[in-house]
Amino acid sequence: MKKRKIKISDIIFVVFILLLIIPQTRTPIQVAVNKLKVAVWSPSIQDEGNQNEVSPFQYAVIDLQGNTKSIGIGKGRVTFLSYWATWCPPCIAELPGIQELYKDYGGKVNFVLLTQEEPEKVQRFVSKKGYELPIYFPQMQTPEILEENSIPTNYVIDANGKIIIKETGAADWNSKKVRKLLDELLK
Repeated sequence: MKKRKIKISDIIFVVFILLLIIPQTRTPIQVAVNKLKVAVWSPSIQDEGNQNEVSPFQYAVIDLQGNTKSIGIGKGRVTFLSYWATWCPPCIAELPGIQELYKDYGGKVNFVLLTQEEPEKVQRFVSKKGYELPIYFPQMQTPEILEENSIPTNYVIDANGKIIIKETGAADWNSKKVRKLLDELLK
């Protein structure tokens, strides 16, 4: 029976697997892999025939400062709605693009980033990363049409409540395609 020679690629593969098993290195690796996806994946605009419509409603939320708010969805203003978490590698990978989009469109588009986590944990994460995003904690059941079991799930909803984009997983929200869409929706 012949002995198999160990190749450098075998060693690299074993090290990679070990790094994925260790919790302290797993998340950074997963974030890096998702950043590669974000670099090439722009969200898809749904065909008009497939666009669902949200009945206008008020989203009851609490902001990072503990203030209770009611945010209108589908009520005359374009909305960027995001369900995310600080522990989610695809969420972490796409947040820089969302931050850039918010910088340019925050005054014109209703940005609503929702998470179910503890406010203190979210505040630490946001401060560490330097994000200035409108992050909220939902205080009501998510409307059925917006329910999704995976995060991140992001929506672009027009002023009349039509869901123009529904994207699950990491994507480049700061792309030319998304900016062009927002410009058109704001006209």
